[in-house]
Amino acid sequence: MDKKHRAVPTGRFTRFGMLGSLATRVAGNMLTSGAGQLLKGEKPVLKDLLLTPGNVGRIADQLANMRGAAMKVGQLMSMDAGDILPPPLAEILSRLRSDADPMPKQQVNDVLSKALGADWADQFLYFSYAPIAAASIGQVHKVILPTGEMLALKIQYPGVKQSIDSDVDNVATLLSITGLLPKGVDFKPLLDEAKRQLHTEADYIAEADMLERYKALVAEDKRFAVPDVYREFTRDNVLAMTFMPSEPIESQLDADQTTRDNIASALFELFFTETFEHHLIQTDPNFANYRYDPQDDKVVLLDFGATREYSRDFIHLYRELMSGVVHSDPERVRTAVLNIGLMSKDLAPELQDFIVSMCFDACEPLVTAGEYDFGTSDLGKRLQEKGMSLSNNEAFWHVPPANSVFLHRKLGGIFLLASNLKARVDVHSIASRHVND
Repeated sequence: MDKKHRAVPTGRFTRFGMLGSLATRVAGNMLTSGAGQLLKGEKPVLKDLLLTPGNVGRIADQLANMRGAAMKVGQLMSMDAGDILPPPLAEILSRLRSDADPMPKQQVNDVLSKALGADWADQFLYFSYAPIAAASIGQVHKVILPTGEMLALKIQYPGVKQSIDSDVDNVATLLSITGLLPKGVDFKPLLDEAKRQLHTEADYIAEADMLERYKALVAEDKRFAVPDVYREFTRDNVLAMTFMPSEPIESQLDADQTTRDNIASALFELFFTETFEHHLIQTDPNFANYRYDPQDDKVVLLDFGATREYSRDFIHLYRELMSGVVHSDPERVRTAVLNIGLMSKDLAPELQDFIVSMCFDACEPLVTAGEYDFGTSDLGKRLQEKGMSLSNNEAFWHVPPANSVFLHRKLGGIFLLASNLKARVDVHSIASRHVND
């Protein structure tokens, strides 16, 4: 079913008002439900009143309608902390990973007129107002040049860049006052980093630079294809690229086993290469950023706004962590985890042991000899159960460094894709080339 067009709300006060209105409606729904339970002689539970299906839907729909940072924060949290958040909150956030509603035609015209000039349409032989993709920060349109070349034009939603800081703060406040985030935990460092990352993603000139840099790094690997940048039509809020004929990566769920294995293996090899060799990681594992070209048998890589550069020292700590796991050395893993900042040095020894054991669990594919069968693995469920067992322990709550959050997000996304593909991958052989003795 076609998505309806909804104008992106612009202006800080308008967007703040939308969140305020949402909080009011959620509170009203809670009062109504609570009164109904009291009349029945039941004692209402605050959290149960808050996390009703109706309220879950209201929160998810409003954040999706706002798009921009409001939607992006939900996407980030859903992938970064989904294993330890309450299931209703995880449901709200997971719903934000789907495509956004596209902008109406007039809003598209306004954006392109300001970016490319009032005569922007004359520069193209063909422009499709129906976007081929619509996400949190922008939407993508197909364009044909007078030369016959086909482009993908990514257009940023108006007002997104100016509302990033206030959106992040307002969404965090909303989730906090509604009790959906644990109390007593300082999320400010992570929120500050989220703002910085979102400002980077909203700078399409910077993304164009990173796209070209990343393309050069993978140019020799024939398993991948990366679009070219067209600078003539690229601005800070418009990114013009080669249109890459391809299919959604999910289209390969029913492909033969060899094809599925090859796709997953290529992406795992890419992760270890970009991490341990290039120190440059595209940290957004949204499935929409991976497509498949069946004609050339290539994985098409898209969206480089979230590409981050890592220091050698930081990557060395992760090499130590994985090396400790591969060589069954818990103390080496503990030291690496502490140095990375994944847990507090003040944490009780038994909780430290528990987190170290989770590291060994998470690295199970790395230590499994031969192919690891992601299709039959219950590793995700086991990690979720362990994470949930810690979620009510206030001593456990510790905000990790942003660099590790984004790295884990990328690796977790590849794991999820491999699981969906039911792929079999020799992760041990891939990883062994990057660990220390």
